Amino acid sequence: MEKILLNNLDQTEFFINKAIGWALRDYSKTNPDWVASFIEKNKERMAELSIKEASKYL
Repeated sequence: MEKILLNNLDQTEFFINKAIGWALRDYSKTNPDWVASFIEKNKERMAELSIKEASKYL
């Protein structure tokens, strides 16, 4: 999953950024530490929408 996410972080397409956030949000239910670390490492490349969606349950 990480490889796919990293390959799509620089997208400007709304629905791709939303999907990135949703994927991370869903995974945060299983592994919140990994998701928090991923966001912290990649926040410069991530859309605000992706971070907002991914952080919902953190």
